[in-house]
Amino acid sequence: MRDPYQVLGVNPNATDDEVKKAYRELAKKYHPDTYVGNPLADLAAEKMKEINEAYDTITKQRASGNRGGGSNGYSGSNTYTSNSSGGTLYRVRELLSANRVTEAETILSRIPNTERNAEWYFLMGHVMARKNWLGEARKYFEQACRMDPYNAEYRNTLNNMASHSAAGGYNTSASNDDCGGCDLCTGLLCANLLCNCCR
Repeated sequence: MRDPYQVLGVNPNATDDEVKKAYRELAKKYHPDTYVGNPLADLAAEKMKEINEAYDTITKQRASGNRGGGSNGYSGSNTYTSNSSGGTLYRVRELLSANRVTEAETILSRIPNTERNAEWYFLMGHVMARKNWLGEARKYFEQACRMDPYNAEYRNTLNNMASHSAAGGYNTSASNDDCGGCDLCTGLLCANLLCNCCR
């Protein structure tokens, strides 16, 4: 099982109310009633099952006085052990919010390939966008969406980037050698948009 905190998108240090709020928001988003007659109904049901299991695991742990770790193969610490990158990725979000891009990239680069989940790709996309490497950023956002197609935050970021690109607002080429004055303004607009998505 994945780190239940990562499934709910909360820090292991989150309060019980924060965990409950995250669970309710995800349950509302992936509830089977929302997908009646939708070809994605099966995937939504799987996601809902994972959300329920994560919430149950967290509530049981907390009821027994354990706020992380245990026999499920994850840990509440910020180390890079198997299935434990949830707290680390939360820290990367904080660094990106503080515009500490180099530190965020360093932490992401240290996470082993086997632990690079959709959130990792999404955050690396933000790092690339902040560096104005928009072609690379788009590739990372696309991978995040492929890995977690129901995540509205990932999808909205990619759609915003695509719509601005179609309107001539973003240069999505992977080459970063031909930066002109307009590209600088475009990069700043993109960075501002992506910053708002990280909040």
